[in-house]
Amino acid sequence: MSLHDAAVLRPPAAAQDVAIEITGLNKWYGDYHALRDVTLTVRRGERIVIAGPSGSGKSTLIRCLNALETAQQGQIRINGAVLDARRAGRIGSEVGMVFQQFNLFPHMTILENCILAPMRVRGTSRAEAEARAMEFLEKVRIPDQAQKYPGHLSGGQQQRAAIARALCMRPRIMLFDEPTSALDPEMIKEVLDIMVTLAREDMTMICVTHEMGFAQAVADRVIFMDQGQIVEQNPPEQFFGAPQNERTRLFLSQILGH
Repeated sequence: MSLHDAAVLRPPAAAQDVAIEITGLNKWYGDYHALRDVTLTVRRGERIVIAGPSGSGKSTLIRCLNALETAQQGQIRINGAVLDARRAGRIGSEVGMVFQQFNLFPHMTILENCILAPMRVRGTSRAEAEARAMEFLEKVRIPDQAQKYPGHLSGGQQQRAAIARALCMRPRIMLFDEPTSALDPEMIKEVLDIMVTLAREDMTMICVTHEMGFAQAVADRVIFMDQGQIVEQNPPEQFFGAPQNERTRLFLSQILGH
């Protein structure tokens, strides 16, 4: 059985229930085939964790969803609209993304980082943008850091600020690209706790992570990628308890130590 054939098929969702629809996505970097015929449907409010070894295409896939990368073949629909060059800005504003390295502007305070996009992209007034920013800084538990610069915050605080900044655009979908990989071990839990809170608020969420405890706690579905393909996708209890593919079993044995 090929890797593509090994993926578990899910019943089709009604169009109004679909947040993301990916069909036949292929992406190359020169001769390197990073994504191979990826097809995936994500329902509104669904929480997806994508796992897999380094170089399996996980980050490339979610970067395509935020128009940070462009696939050479296939189609992506976000909330029913085709994601293409003409619509990338408008559709991209509905999709929040949190990166590995925080990507905060170092010369701006945390508050200024949070209000920049709502004011420039959505035309939000400064007063409204600041009120919203403080609302989300409160949500991620760092309202007292609003007037500080990123360099004065811990890694965990910076990542929480990055989450607040993404939320300030009121996205309908949140993407996380290994959000804890750059953190010291003691800071990982504080970021994961915030993500668990978001996951329980019915936001559509796709998270690339090696934090399998997080996947078991909040994911509706865990997707395993290898060599640019979706190898397996199942609810966490089946994914961890009875993986169907040998490559998945090997990965889990390595990452979980059994």
